[in-house]
Amino acid sequence: MSGLKNSPFGKRLRASQLETDHNTPRRNRPRINPIFGLSPAGSATPSLDSRPTTSSDSSGGPDSPVDPLRVAGDYGDRFVPSRDAGNMRTSYHLMEQEPSTPSKKNRIIPSESDALKEQANALFSSILHTEVTPPSPHRPSSPTRPPIATTSAAVPPSTPTRQRLFAYSSPSRSNPSTPSRRLDTPTDEAYSMSPVRAQSRQLLESPRRQLRSVCKTPYRVLDAPELAEDFYLNLVDWSSTNVLGVGLGSCVYLWTAHNAAVSKLCDLAESRDTISSVSWVQKGSTLAVGTLSGTLHVHDASTLQLIRSYPQAHSQRIGAIAWNAHILSSGSRDRMVHHRDVREAEMKPFKRCQGHKQEVCGLKWSGDGGPSSANLASGGNDNKVCIWDLRGSRRAAAGLPNAGRPVPGVSNGDDAGPGDIPLWKFHEHTAAVKALAWDPHVSGVLATGGGTQDKHIRFWNTGTGTMLNELDTGSQVCNLIWSLTSHELVSTHGFSSTTAQNQICIWKYPTLNMVASLTGHTNRVLYLAMSPDGETIVTGAGDETLRFWNAFPKKESSEREKDSRLDYGKLIR
Repeated sequence: MSGLKNSPFGKRLRASQLETDHNTPRRNRPRINPIFGLSPAGSATPSLDSRPTTSSDSSGGPDSPVDPLRVAGDYGDRFVPSRDAGNMRTSYHLMEQEPSTPSKKNRIIPSESDALKEQANALFSSILHTEVTPPSPHRPSSPTRPPIATTSAAVPPSTPTRQRLFAYSSPSRSNPSTPSRRLDTPTDEAYSMSPVRAQSRQLLESPRRQLRSVCKTPYRVLDAPELAEDFYLNLVDWSSTNVLGVGLGSCVYLWTAHNAAVSKLCDLAESRDTISSVSWVQKGSTLAVGTLSGTLHVHDASTLQLIRSYPQAHSQRIGAIAWNAHILSSGSRDRMVHHRDVREAEMKPFKRCQGHKQEVCGLKWSGDGGPSSANLASGGNDNKVCIWDLRGSRRAAAGLPNAGRPVPGVSNGDDAGPGDIPLWKFHEHTAAVKALAWDPHVSGVLATGGGTQDKHIRFWNTGTGTMLNELDTGSQVCNLIWSLTSHELVSTHGFSSTTAQNQICIWKYPTLNMVASLTGHTNRVLYLAMSPDGETIVTGAGDETLRFWNAFPKKESSEREKDSRLDYGKLIR
């Protein structure tokens, strides 16, 4: 460089520059950009807007955007971000999850693959966070705002220290606890062939919860001609003796599962009546049959004989029947629920309950506590769910919410008998409630499902009268039944707001994750029953078919139930 300065070319260049500076005033002397050779302030840069600018626009109009590179006094040509202390989503341009509630048209309906997606997304998020922001004891902290001095004393100025963007140091100096001969360990990360860290490898190699696989095709399909497509009827029930009862038109047929034998129980063609509901007693020996005319029949399934008949049990059709030992309860379109003791010859019911303003289309007795302490759940076309206690428990006096609300037409004073007032009354559903199911695993938990305008499954604690949870299924809920072998719930559906219709869904409780979705019916799946062993379910629809599904695994026997070789009592003949 010294040779270039003292060369004749260098001397002439300095002389010409000094002459130019001497002739040009200092205030008008342009600043030369060493990079582009243009003056940033004095040069007339062509604007994108071809309109001429006036003084009024510059003085009264809004300020024009300023280039931050021209305002900044000192800047470099590169910017190396430090992402260790920053926001991971901002640094890596990750999509933010919208916290807003989706509209009804765009709402996400749970599907069978949601559980797999949630599991995979959770694993991916954990590994991404481990790889991007690994835990380090010497990670630089994020810059913070200096504290404001509270005293008025003058602070002497201090020279700011220059901090390096990257610090290079050996592990032994940065972390004294790290051994000096770390690389001698064969399992050190320096010798790892994996593209991820040790924490991520541990997450990938850890065992994950295996989702249960369910066969998506029915193992048996039976024709069911004249199976009515009516949401308010209950025409299929499975007994504890493994016999399926089905109401087809004016007849009731019995199908024995172990040998597939079919027998006709009754035929009401001569009386011009039609079957509207069937229900087995808990022992599986007696079948109750309700008709459209309001007649109630009780048949012996073993002998195929009529035991008892109640000609005018109700004034209109009987859509729901439920047994509690020897007590036979029936719900009708006349909005009444009648209770009869089949051991007595009396034709009139010993108890009448009126808690609905429209047709009663669902009845279920709870199985816990025995016949004397069980509660009855009733669902109606008035979108209400009532809980009845025939012993006459009154929680309204305790001042609990939703307890014992007055029912029109029934006095709730001292003249009211036991069980005349509902123990609880739930008003959250917005459509007819036909689907009712008591949880066999947790006492006092009831699941209810709403119709086309509701599409929700709600879970209630009947001990306190509170709602535990709810699930938006996106389709009409026709039936509900709990699994006996696992804590899962089966729901059948009809009309849907999504593309998937007429489904049979299996839900895990209490997470409410979908285990499986079974399809095959071409009409609404209006009927549902379960085998006595709890492994098979049967569904019926308006397509006049009955489909049998292997829905649940076998019940695992406990250690106490297993036969012991030391039990010599079983060896005695």
